[in-house]
Amino acid sequence: MRIALDAMGGDFAPLEVVKGALDALREFDLEVVLVGQEERIRKFLPHGDIRGLYVQDAREVIEMGDSPAMAVRAKKDSSLVVGMGLVKQGDCQAFLSAGNTGAVMASALFVLGRIRRVERPAIGGVFPTLQGRSMVIDMGANVDCRPVHLVQFAHMGSVYMEKVFGMPNPRVGLLSNGEEKSKGNQVTVQTHGLLESSGLNFIGNIEGKDILRGVADVVVTDGFVGNIVVKLGEGLSETLFRLMRQVMTSKPHFGIAAMVLEPAFQQVARYLDYTEHGGAPLLGVNGVVIITHGRCNAKAVKNALGLARNAVEQDIVGAIASGLGSPTDSQSPERDAVPG
Repeated sequence: MRIALDAMGGDFAPLEVVKGALDALREFDLEVVLVGQEERIRKFLPHGDIRGLYVQDAREVIEMGDSPAMAVRAKKDSSLVVGMGLVKQGDCQAFLSAGNTGAVMASALFVLGRIRRVERPAIGGVFPTLQGRSMVIDMGANVDCRPVHLVQFAHMGSVYMEKVFGMPNPRVGLLSNGEEKSKGNQVTVQTHGLLESSGLNFIGNIEGKDILRGVADVVVTDGFVGNIVVKLGEGLSETLFRLMRQVMTSKPHFGIAAMVLEPAFQQVARYLDYTEHGGAPLLGVNGVVIITHGRCNAKAVKNALGLARNAVEQDIVGAIASGLGSPTDSQSPERDAVPG
């Protein structure tokens, strides 16, 4: 299996991206193509050939501040567009980037296209819960959605959790401001009715407090709310650990207790660490695309490559197409579905 990796994406590229690729080669059975400005990439590579590692030169870089759609159209020789092209041509089986999220989505739409009958691709993030794992979908690809889009998100998230994480018949919950089916805005209420007859294991509305409790395996919402939920979760975990440190160092006897509990704190920190989970799949495009955090380090890159490998092995694209009753050939993107 060969995965294209955007070597220019992320705050610490290309150094951390290259380190993550090298770590992945040691741990997983795969090959990696580093896509980007070759002279910058090779500065961080050991001398000599490395088995399973290749470099594909791409002269242009799409920056975080670029307008996604305009940049993808203008920068044809960017690491994003060239990397997606490797997947489109069949030279690679997946693409991974920590770059501009909107540009990743735009390039996936322009180059790979959508799975037929998928109106809007969605980003699905998997997070630790008290029950194991749960996917929030969408995490930011679509800020304005219709009920039919949310139902498709539910189908795609359900397929992913079943195939990649081995969850039979995943529980699907609709994020709302109350458990009653009448709660929520007009889109939420209409979506509830559609999900009841969708054939999915729909458990009804869930509230924000239910996400980390693991009440549902797939949490469905639009990208506006989903992105706020994700960012709130990231900030909450960081704040909690900082507060715990402040309290534990405020009095001498607390410090003694902290020394005893340090292994437990480290275990919880690892459980909540986003680098352990790698990245989030962009579901609904005609190819495996993984988006990882812009602040990702080598560990996150390595784990995201493992996630991509898993998604290819489980034929996520084919499973989603089959679940929606459509062939795996692609269709051109809707104009209003392209970011920026």
